[in-house]
Amino acid sequence: MAEKQSLSIRAHGDGIIELQLGRAPVNALSAKFLMEFADEITRIGQDDEVRAIILTSPFKVFSAGLDLKEAQDFDLEQQQAIVRGLNEGFLALYACPKPVVACVGGAAIAGGLFFVLASDRRVALSKSSFGLAEVRVGADFPVGPLEIAKATLDSNTQRRLMLTGQPVGPIAARNFGFVDIIAEDQEDLFAYSLSEARKLAELPSLAYASIKRQLRGEVIARIEAAIAVGGNAPADGWFNSQTKSAMQRMIDQGKS
Repeated sequence: MAEKQSLSIRAHGDGIIELQLGRAPVNALSAKFLMEFADEITRIGQDDEVRAIILTSPFKVFSAGLDLKEAQDFDLEQQQAIVRGLNEGFLALYACPKPVVACVGGAAIAGGLFFVLASDRRVALSKSSFGLAEVRVGADFPVGPLEIAKATLDSNTQRRLMLTGQPVGPIAARNFGFVDIIAEDQEDLFAYSLSEARKLAELPSLAYASIKRQLRGEVIARIEAAIAVGGNAPADGWFNSQTKSAMQRMIDQGKS
């Protein structure tokens, strides 16, 4: 397995590439991690030998979103850096011309859910959970994640996830339309993900990339336009006067 700091790559034959998210212990999102992910998914997306990508995590948590202990002390520069990472990391995934299968073996929460929403097929373990907890930690959505959520979730699901911050299980996620397949154990989880990737890899690659762009082009353009006029660096930062205390409440609740 080739290593690139918190990211690892394994080939599974026939152009199938596994991209493993490996920022221990829970794939907490940092500006550096997200920008490395953006670079790597872009590079893989431009590789003619790659036919499909599987996103995996070796941890019990697929991705827990921001490290709240770290984030609550972010200064303006750090807030702008994480906004840039969220925008560009998930834009790169959403715009990737290759088929992407999310293999979700645990919780995908807040920013971590966008690894799922920005993928093309989503396979989840029966013990997984999903949520957009931003409202509970006192933060709104940067333009990239916001536009991806609006494009991939119907209005009632947006209301359910984004205005309550409460997680849902895989059956609800499948009913909401952002999980496709539920696996009962880890072995089946990867087997189903690999099977889905192989099906997608057999499709004509040029047509796949073109149709994906047709479907997502307007959303991509809106994100790129917002970034171009300062969306990566909000002048007042990302957080508001309630964010730090809200993050601390979430940390305290996690201890209880």
